[in-house]
Amino acid sequence: QVTLVESGGGLVQAGDSLQLSCAASGGTVSNDGMGWFRQYPGKERQFVAFISMSGNNALIEDSVRGRFTISRDRAKEMVYLQMNSLKPEDTAVYYCGKKEKGTFFSASSYNYWGQGTQVTVSS
Repeated sequence: QVTLVESGGGLVQAGDSLQLSCAASGGTVSNDGMGWFRQYPGKERQFVAFISMSGNNALIEDSVRGRFTISRDRAKEMVYLQMNSLKPEDTAVYYCGKKEKGTFFSASSYNYWGQGTQVTVSS
């Protein structure tokens, strides 16, 4: 049973940066692809970024490409989301997930999720 815990969210101004962290415990995620999603109030969880098991392949959603970077430290069972040049529209709850099967951009492909961390960007 894997437990994922996100951290690093907060209130920042437009143009600032944040790094989100996702720590895994109770099991390993080093053999799985990992993703970051975000969720707006009343909306479904939306894909933000994915990193392969090896860490050699990363996929970023179009609206954040060039501003967000995903990385991982397999030895530490950690996944990160570096967010630069933040915009008010990036305000959401951010979740990390462990991919089980299926497409990387679909939330239904992930079988474990953290509790989420709130990111608020003021204009």
